[in-house]
Amino acid sequence: MIKDILFQIKYSFSQIAFNRKKEMNKRLKESFGKVKDDSFDFERIENYFRNKDHSEAYQVLSNKTCNDLDFDELFMFLDRTHSKVGQQYLYNTLRTIAVDEEQNKLNEEIIAELSKNSDLRISLQKKIEKLKHKDAYYITTLFQEEHIKPPKWFFVIKLLSFAGLASLLLSFFDPFFFMILIGLFCINVVLHYWNKRNLVQYVSSIPQLLRLNTIAPHLFANPLLKKINPSLPKSITLINEVKNRMSFFQLEVKFQGEFEIIAWFFFEVFKTLFLLEPLLLFGVLKRLNTKRENIEHIFKFVGHIDMLISIASLRHGLETFCTPIINNDNQIIVNNIKHPLIYNCTTNSINISKKSILLTGSNMSGKTSFIRAIGLNVITGLTINTCFAKSITFPLLKVFSAIRISDDLMNNKSYYFEEVLTIKEMISESNNGKRNLFLLDEIFKGTNTIDRVSAGKSVLSALA
Repeated sequence: MIKDILFQIKYSFSQIAFNRKKEMNKRLKESFGKVKDDSFDFERIENYFRNKDHSEAYQVLSNKTCNDLDFDELFMFLDRTHSKVGQQYLYNTLRTIAVDEEQNKLNEEIIAELSKNSDLRISLQKKIEKLKHKDAYYITTLFQEEHIKPPKWFFVIKLLSFAGLASLLLSFFDPFFFMILIGLFCINVVLHYWNKRNLVQYVSSIPQLLRLNTIAPHLFANPLLKKINPSLPKSITLINEVKNRMSFFQLEVKFQGEFEIIAWFFFEVFKTLFLLEPLLLFGVLKRLNTKRENIEHIFKFVGHIDMLISIASLRHGLETFCTPIINNDNQIIVNNIKHPLIYNCTTNSINISKKSILLTGSNMSGKTSFIRAIGLNVITGLTINTCFAKSITFPLLKVFSAIRISDDLMNNKSYYFEEVLTIKEMISESNNGKRNLFLLDEIFKGTNTIDRVSAGKSVLSALA
């Protein structure tokens, strides 16, 4: 009878697990091609981008251009990632224009496979989703920010830890040492909770790094994905050298449930008695400090795969899209282009060659939206190789804009002065030896008609 009960329990658990797996597969399959219904913490999403070295990038989009083109809204539409790692990686990709034809070819090969092979895609998504907790945002701090240093008197902690262990062992032979052990415990309590403010900075990031390093080998097992970074196993192995020590911080996170309070209490006493937290924390940080590059390699590998799944999902949900033709001709040829953020958007076509374009029309006829559509499509074409048009051809461009200008009273800058500074930067960039796309909308609105027309004419002549 007991065997029957055990069998029923085992069967029930297996049935629950099977149903959960089935529901997850259904959810992932149905969400493919749809916009995410999620909140966006841009302060955390931007962390990787803000702290990354972009010295080798062709262009990094300025905050001004992003504000002009409603970049945050664009990102919320484009983002179909399943992890915080992929989300940060996608944001950085969209803000950074790079030139890598080989990588672009590989990306398209992987996207094509992910689009047609739903089983592969779902299996990858299920692994990547393990990094969807908000704590995964903090992985970047382990390779982008300075780690805290141990105090000069850190040797005292080592001595007290050894003294605690020695007193515990000797107390079995002489009760006097038990009294010493109690005294040491009182001192160690102060140091243990002093270290809590150090630990709180890493109690989120270190467990998530462990999870990231566990997921990466599973993704790397796919022959096609190996091509993204063939040398990744070396980085995984180096991080695994610190795996056992980092696992200690995973326990800190797991003791959160109401029924685990007793286990947590005894574990806390054990850690306090031997000062394990400060010893392990500073030991792990010292090792991780030498593995920053390896951590970033793993971060970029997982983030890149999540980004490619996101691009495949984006394309699947679009009625019309194209991959851009990027050549060396000094012209922009657009056929039925759309603004991705405008529902049921009217498409337009344009051919820009030799001369710049002066766009005119009545109020609310869509001039500014069309200008933004050109800018956004060039950006998405250069970053994720996806445009919202029937076809589009353009050269490698740097994008600058002067569309949404406002005064800056805190820095004593009027509306007109902000316009002047923005246009001055454009004129300076026009001499950078690169092809540039300048997007201007009703420049010099902040001054009188005569000055506005004459200044506008001079600026446009200079840029042309």
